[in-house]
Order: sequence, then structure tokens, then C-alpha cells
Amino acid sequence: MNQPLPFGAGPATGRTDLTEVMQKVAHGDKQAFSVLYDALAPVVFGIVIKVVRDRAQSEEVAQEVMIDLWRQAARYRPDAGAVTSWAATIAHRRAVDRVRSAQAASDREQAQAAREHTTAFDEVAEQVETRLESEQVRRCMRGLTELQRQAVTLAYYQGLTYREVAEALRTPLPTIKTRMRDGLIRLRDCMGVTT
Repeated sequence: MNQPLPFGAGPATGRTDLTEVMQKVAHGDKQAFSVLYDALAPVVFGIVIKVVRDRAQSEEVAQEVMIDLWRQAARYRPDAGAVTSWAATIAHRRAVDRVRSAQAASDREQAQAAREHTTAFDEVAEQVETRLESEQVRRCMRGLTELQRQAVTLAYYQGLTYREVAEALRTPLPTIKTRMRDGLIRLRDCMGVTT
């Protein structure tokens, strides 16, 4: 088998009847494929590079097209069109597929990067907001009386019920409810919460 020429190099054999060559290729004739390769590789590469626009990828796609021509030679039907047209159609489809595949991969990467960037921003913003709110709650808690602070802390930070707070502080339940109500009103006002 002749050494194949690099894509874009070498003359196209316009005089050779490519239909006969294709029939020989369909029967596994390697010498015929060499002739076919020399005739079509420049045409295939020209079509592919116009679509793909990247030389390295175009060479790869053109090579895949030539392999397809070898494998699918038996499918070629002369009554459907010229060998060159058939090869050009395969080349164009492969090139478009490569561009679409590359674009889809790029879109996925950009979407992932956007999700990661948004997530990182949201986490930072959330942490800052939580710290600011925590500091505001601590500041407002310092504004309560000691008795109100004790009742609110036991109820909201330790999860005790009003009755359990009353037992823990040895204070009547109605007094605890009043302290809690007054303390929560002061907290609401301090934090600027509107009802």
C-alpha cells in the first residue's frame, strides 16, 4: 500500500474513475483504497477544515471520514451520485457533528463553572449574613433585662417549654410568660422586625 499523503497535499486524480475504484475498495482492495485516499483526502480535508476551523481537529475528522469510506464502501451506490459527492456528504456531516460535540462540551463546562461560581458566592453571602444576624441577636439580647435574657435563653437556646423554664427558674408560670413576651417584643423591636 502506498504511504498516504498528508491532508491538503498531493494531486486529486481526476482521470481515475472513482466508481470503479470504490467497487474495488468495497471488496477489500487496499491498493484501490490508496488510490481513493489520494484522490479524496484533499477534498475531504478542505470541507472539514471549513466547518471545524481547527487544523488538528480537522485532520482527525478527515481521517475518520477516510476510515468511514473504507468501512462503508459497500454501501456506495453509483446511481445515487458521484463518489466525491458521497465522500463530501460524509465529511460535512462528521465535521458538523464534531463542532456540535465541541460546543455541547463547552456549554456543559460553562454551565458547571457558573453553578460552582454561584454556589461559592451564595455560600459566602450566606455566611456573612448569618454572622451579621448572629451579632445583631447577641447585641439585642444584651439589651434585655437579666430576667428576660434568662427566660429567652432557656426557651430558645435550650429548647425548654414555658413550664420547664418556670420550674428551672423557680418562678410562677404567668411571670415567665410575661418576661418572655416582654423580652421577645424588645428583641423584635431591636432587630427591626415588623409584624
